[in-house]
Amino acid sequence: MILSEFIKLLESKNELVRIKEFVDPVFEIAEITDRFSKSKNGGKALLFENTGTDFPVLTNAFGSNYRICYALGVNDLNEISHEINRLFLSFTYPKTGFRDKLSLLPKLKQIADWMPKYKSRKGKCQDVIMHNPDLNRLPILKCYPFDGGRFVTLPMVHTINPKTGIRNVGMYRMQIFDKKTTGMHWHKHKTGAAHFEIYKQQNQIMPVVVTLGGDTVYTYAATAPLPDGIDEYMFAGFLRKKSVELVKCITQPLYVPTDADFVIEGYVNPQEPLRIEGPFGDHTGFYSLEDLFPEFHVTCITHKKDAVYPATVVGIPPQEDAYIAKATERIFIEPVRIAVLPEIEDLDMPVEGVFHNIAIAKIKKTYAGQAIKTANALWGAGQMMFNKIMIVVNGDVDIHNYVDLIDKVSTNVNIDSDVYFTKGPLDILDHAAQSSGFGGKMCIDATEKFDEEKSSENKSINQKPYEFINKNKFDKNSINAKITVVFDDFADTENIAQAVWLLGNNIDAARDCRVIKGNLVVDACMKHKNYKSIFDSQTFVFNRRCPNIVCSSEDTVKIVNEKWEKLNLGEFISSPSEKVKNLVLSQSSEFVN
Repeated sequence: MILSEFIKLLESKNELVRIKEFVDPVFEIAEITDRFSKSKNGGKALLFENTGTDFPVLTNAFGSNYRICYALGVNDLNEISHEINRLFLSFTYPKTGFRDKLSLLPKLKQIADWMPKYKSRKGKCQDVIMHNPDLNRLPILKCYPFDGGRFVTLPMVHTINPKTGIRNVGMYRMQIFDKKTTGMHWHKHKTGAAHFEIYKQQNQIMPVVVTLGGDTVYTYAATAPLPDGIDEYMFAGFLRKKSVELVKCITQPLYVPTDADFVIEGYVNPQEPLRIEGPFGDHTGFYSLEDLFPEFHVTCITHKKDAVYPATVVGIPPQEDAYIAKATERIFIEPVRIAVLPEIEDLDMPVEGVFHNIAIAKIKKTYAGQAIKTANALWGAGQMMFNKIMIVVNGDVDIHNYVDLIDKVSTNVNIDSDVYFTKGPLDILDHAAQSSGFGGKMCIDATEKFDEEKSSENKSINQKPYEFINKNKFDKNSINAKITVVFDDFADTENIAQAVWLLGNNIDAARDCRVIKGNLVVDACMKHKNYKSIFDSQTFVFNRRCPNIVCSSEDTVKIVNEKWEKLNLGEFISSPSEKVKNLVLSQSSEFVN
């Protein structure tokens, strides 16, 4: 379903608001989007028709359970996982005769029909060709006051492995430097960065093409944690049950979907010096600070005649990306079960964990030590390697009901024997790790214990399961809960969602978690160069920079408040930034103390 059709569908379902008055892509669109995305059930999608450019902007398009299902063409996200399981079983169950083997032919044809097809003619994405490209003609957003500039936030970045010819479509933000140049923010763990290194070794210019819009499944496919070598457009074909038609670009030797709304063609020269990119108000809810990344040089821009510019706004959860992450959680549980963990029954990644910080796994337990095996297997499975806190349960608990989960942890966990620490890769955006991209991980084994696992060590009794407490009230000699989490004095410990979000972001599990007299104590305060540890009151040895909280400026909030009624946005929604402005640490993207 192409973007224009998706917009019509959302409107027919009362899931879209059209804004006809001018709204500035600098700050205002992001502030309005933030208000809707944090509304009940994700609010509504927003189509800003007057952006000061020739193109409307669509935001929050995938930002609800309904809309992500509409985008992927299902009624329930679990349908896709079940389809993957059926497909796998059709090829792996024993074939006892010729008739059984013959029954596979329709499945093989179906798979062949999902493969992308290459067209010799031009596509709708090339209705209009800008041979003298100018990125300033697009309504590219600047979202937060300390952002380094305007950013393309939903780019589908196409690269080719020059050794194998295998395509990758990833999603890496792009900061606008000038009308023909952007940053290319791919981290070292990403496939685009791996392709870049190969071109660098071969001393070759790297063709790169970015698309925006098109069929709604493309955007999801570009974010999906597919194994290396699995074509995103084959996956899109599987989701849509038809092949993706691709057309050759005008100035680069790459192919893109014929129905994309925008195509930005260009190249990266691996021999050029890297360039400062950022800061950027990121999906963690903190700024990712400036760093060095390659430059992307634009050689041509093409677009449909009726192109719509899609954008997303990220920041403190919940935002639109939470629903994209939930789709991944539901869709990829079956591949994980097939390829890695046959015992896994369910998986939950809380919104407050911003994709990777916190994960809960439910298993069918049959032997001692299986929870630790589960954690290690998941930490070795694709992007799950970035996870910091893994909780493993079994039995009849509903892991999506966090009250049930807390009860299970309280009942089954002996802190002395059931909490495990290790180290491994972390997300580059993790600002609390002692070293960039590397730090501590923790597994809490909340499964029912077999005899071999039961411990005679101290087990806390008659304690509340957890306590969130501010630093000024914490006394390590008087711990009243099985798990005590200590926060900065400015944090609202009564706001559970905010507290869990800060907890996931602000700890290195190996450094900030200690077992004290049979209880787990977690230091979830912001870390900075002069930080004093809650455990020994000594100055904290931390040499990394500390990012600020993402928050709109008071001026932007005021402007949107005053324009709200004129924009016909419906019932007034107050700014989420008003609730977190006390967390802003300084008047820059970095907290320096």
